[in-house]
Amino acid sequence: MFTLKKSGILLNYGIKYYSTNTNITSISKILIANRGEIACRVMRTAKKQGVKTVAVYSEADKNSLHVNLADESYLIGPPPAKESYLRADKIIEIAKKSGAQAIHPGYGFLSENAEFADLCEREGLIFIGPPSTAIKAMGSKSASKDIMIAAGVPTIPGYHGEDQSMDVLRAEAKKIGYPVLIKAVLGGGGKGMRIVEREEDLEDGVESSKRESQASFGDSRVLVEKYLVHPRHVEIQVFADRHGNCVHLFERDCSVQRRHQKIIEEAPAPHLSEELRQKMGSAAVAAAKAVGYVGAGTVEFILSQDGSFYFMEMNTRLQVEHPITEMITRQDLVEWQLKVAENQQLPLNQSQLKIHGHSFEARIYAENPDSDFLPGTGKLIHLSTPTPSDTLRIETGVRQGDEVSVYYDPMIAKLVVWHQDREKALRYLNSALNDYHIVGLNTNITFLKRLSSHPAFVKGEVETGFIPIHKDSLMKKQETVSNDTIALTALYLLLKDVQDLKETGFVDPTSIWSNLVGFRTNVSLDRTLKLKYKDQLLQVPVKYNRDGKSYLLTIGDQTVEVSGKFVADDGLSAHIGGRYYSNIKVVQIKNSIHIFSDNLQYEFEVPLEIKSKDAGSQTGSLLSPMPGKITKINVKVGDKVKKGQPILIMEAMKMEHTIRSPIDGKVESLPFNVNEIVEDKKVLVVIK
Repeated sequence: MFTLKKSGILLNYGIKYYSTNTNITSISKILIANRGEIACRVMRTAKKQGVKTVAVYSEADKNSLHVNLADESYLIGPPPAKESYLRADKIIEIAKKSGAQAIHPGYGFLSENAEFADLCEREGLIFIGPPSTAIKAMGSKSASKDIMIAAGVPTIPGYHGEDQSMDVLRAEAKKIGYPVLIKAVLGGGGKGMRIVEREEDLEDGVESSKRESQASFGDSRVLVEKYLVHPRHVEIQVFADRHGNCVHLFERDCSVQRRHQKIIEEAPAPHLSEELRQKMGSAAVAAAKAVGYVGAGTVEFILSQDGSFYFMEMNTRLQVEHPITEMITRQDLVEWQLKVAENQQLPLNQSQLKIHGHSFEARIYAENPDSDFLPGTGKLIHLSTPTPSDTLRIETGVRQGDEVSVYYDPMIAKLVVWHQDREKALRYLNSALNDYHIVGLNTNITFLKRLSSHPAFVKGEVETGFIPIHKDSLMKKQETVSNDTIALTALYLLLKDVQDLKETGFVDPTSIWSNLVGFRTNVSLDRTLKLKYKDQLLQVPVKYNRDGKSYLLTIGDQTVEVSGKFVADDGLSAHIGGRYYSNIKVVQIKNSIHIFSDNLQYEFEVPLEIKSKDAGSQTGSLLSPMPGKITKINVKVGDKVKKGQPILIMEAMKMEHTIRSPIDGKVESLPFNVNEIVEDKKVLVVIK
């Protein structure tokens, strides 16, 4: 709990935000040109300030949470972003129609689009963000480096010139020295980023980066930088107003990433001296002032092991991970944005800003960590979360029953925790992850548990290569299941049988005999439960005890007595031998039993079904790992290929995925062409 003298207002799942001025007079209605959790996040602060909110939504989002939270909502177009959330003209039209005076762009989509900021100004609307000049200056990684050099901000060695010929890029990479990092000149989020270790791989890396950059940002230009070994990614939150005030709100460590995208962030950064914190903060403020910055922004640095740091880029918007800064500073950054948009001064100066405690943010994604973190889609059939409070936030834009769509980012939620110090905050994060339960699609929750409890992470020994370095321990597959978990699943089925009998009327619930289902005079009832875990068939002999309330289960060579009952919210309390379980979460979806035990999630099938093979799963064929678009095909029918050879490239969830041959052989068929949309689990190629 935070203990402050100022009064707070409960908002956004329990966090208390504090401000010096809660009266908003100039802006009475804003349009949020975004979707999902960031739209919901902005709406909650706006409503706290008495500001009406307008939502826009695509056809895929018509039943979304952000639509329900808004005071007004308007359909903007079909599901693809370029036909809806990227339609600047439609957004302006709706803003004027609704009477909104300002537009909050959130992050992603149009948030760093200078032309959109200019359009808002021409149409007499307030753009809740920096001026277009700052967006243009910092939107180009090449131009921004020149500005930073002039401002005295340290920059990493690299080439960011206009000549994009392969000969020039090859010569510059050789001059810089391998390994090098190829990056898209525009954009962010890891899109168009490739690490190249050897000169012979440079051309492939450049081509791939350019394709992804063109698809994501409409610009194929790249830059080449020195790739630092074992660096940390530390970013500084900055804020500026139109009165010449600019402050930093300390740092966030975002080193732990997959696919060059952040997955766990924390504030403040571990093992950062106060002297280095001040140096990086001052450099970030200098960077913001160099471009006449206004509003919320983030200056990102690469921090070397020797304490030297280099400017990487500036994100001219609110960051996904801004909640951890809010937690340690006890400020509402969206409220600050609204104040600055109304031409007010910053609520606090640098000397008034202090660090309070420690905060972590874990991003919960629909993805499969065991398959190189491939994004996923599907329905959130079951969703239960830890209880929000003023020290635990759940930033989300979805509810149980919602779909994670192929059209947008697969992030389900951000789990944000705060405690007095790093060690306690980390324990709190692990506990909260254990209480986060999702059924219906693959998630990274189990991976996040492994990551946040890894000994190196616990010590704060973080770097951008953390996941590859510790891959063996982090990617440990869940192959076996404990006898206790099997017993809990069997007990659930036995109790469900009793419950179903009572509900169907076969047992009189008012009778004393209703508690003795399975009772037999002078003999005991025996049966065998069949369960399937992965490819393993489990047969569990059951003997009903004569009390009708407990059972003897034989699992392997162990016989154990079990008893239990259902508790609230899909819970099960149980005695398994000498161990007591107070509340095990169990979710049944048709013939699948999902049980959350030993801080892991297990899925059993019952009764056992022998499923026919998918017609496309024949040896030598490749199925699409998710819905997406074919962007490149490297072979043709009749070609001979080797195992591991790239066959084609798919674009899905804004990322490129290379499909490789599983065997040596000959290409027999290619059912799809370049630019075709492919559904999940469709045959992409057959190799004989």
